[in-house]
Amino acid sequence: MQSELKVALIQTTLIWENPMENRNMFSEKIREIPSDTDMIILPEMFTTGFTMTPERVSAKEGEITLKWMKETARDQNSALVGSISFNEKNKFTNRLFFVQPDGTIKSYDKKHTFTFAGEDEVYNSGKERLVFSYKGFRICPLICYDLRFPVWARYKGDYDLLLFVANWPEPRIAAWDTLLKARAIENMSYCIGVNRLGEDNNALRYPGHSAIYDPMGSQIVFSKKDEVLYASLSLKHLKDLRAQFKFLEDRDHFSLRQ
Repeated sequence: MQSELKVALIQTTLIWENPMENRNMFSEKIREIPSDTDMIILPEMFTTGFTMTPERVSAKEGEITLKWMKETARDQNSALVGSISFNEKNKFTNRLFFVQPDGTIKSYDKKHTFTFAGEDEVYNSGKERLVFSYKGFRICPLICYDLRFPVWARYKGDYDLLLFVANWPEPRIAAWDTLLKARAIENMSYCIGVNRLGEDNNALRYPGHSAIYDPMGSQIVFSKKDEVLYASLSLKHLKDLRAQFKFLEDRDHFSLRQ
């Protein structure tokens, strides 16, 4: 079992509704990432930006991007993570893919579609949370608006790392900063948030603020620039903190009804 997880967070601008150009741009950035990196994380809807008109993009682009993710993960020998607008039989989902170097694929459909922007009218909502193991770490990946709902993200003895990919705009960035830190503290988990930069075709600006917090809420990395952020996460550090501060043993237990 691996005790350290080396992660790379790509924070950058996105090209509106242009999957090919976005894939090419990310390919260039990924080629510069060290080969010993375990996991590379891209923003939400990294091939299009946060579009509410996904029908303007070819229905084939989802499968093309998934093929690109598999090839990139294999060539880089690193897991690749990010969400895309995915067209499946003319039904759209905001779907996160976690693709491992050996071609193994995990997927999660965004549970909380962003009603304020009408995402619920365009994209189907997911029903199940995803938790899986990768290199000794139990990972729970979620998407953007999910960050506002602590019950959905609540630790149930099942993960070591919460991971959020996002297109979180500047007017509400204080909430992003606060909630990422809160999710780390209340769940005694590492918490990663990867946001985009730039402006989209709806004139919304995105300031980055991608970050990683440790289980006590200490900030490990943070950025407002177009760059790749790197960190090494320690499973021993997490387990030692959970053993020393047994806050999770006092948590309230509950079940969710759909």
